[in-house]
Amino acid sequence: MSAATAAATTVKVVQPGEGRRGELVPGIGVIFKIDGADSGGALAVVEHPFEVGGFVPPHVHHREDEFSIVLEGEIGFRSEGKEIVLGPGGYIVKPRGEVHAMWNAGLTPARMIEIISPAGFEELFRTVVDLTERGEAEMSKIVELANRYEVPMAEPEWFADVIERYQLSMPTS
Repeated sequence: MSAATAAATTVKVVQPGEGRRGELVPGIGVIFKIDGADSGGALAVVEHPFEVGGFVPPHVHHREDEFSIVLEGEIGFRSEGKEIVLGPGGYIVKPRGEVHAMWNAGLTPARMIEIISPAGFEELFRTVVDLTERGEAEMSKIVELANRYEVPMAEPEWFADVIERYQLSMPTS
């Protein structure tokens, strides 16, 4: 994925509740809102529902920054040595190059908006959703895809403590 080289050329309207929905890993979903094609490659926007106990495993982005806005519930974020739990209306910047993870830190379902800049990484989500819909989303395939998109998984020492403190559920497939 390269930096934005073109401008958006048409208006795109996404009404509340619209957008393709799918599952990324057990407990974490995605709803596609704005793709790179809609923004001339500048950014993509997706929504992530988090079930109680759900988490996004630690990983690092080498090509994009992520900006998250919590809509409902409580979502925990850890990026390198910084950890925070945000409620509705909370924002966080997760810069490229830092190992980070996200999880539902509360007792109710949670949702957040993810802005990805530059766009392109949303295609990884789309591919994982396709695999999930076909029943082929083994974790080994997801790890391989993540590496292809330069978003390798990581195993930081701090994550075992996060799993224990928040009683998170490990994906089983």
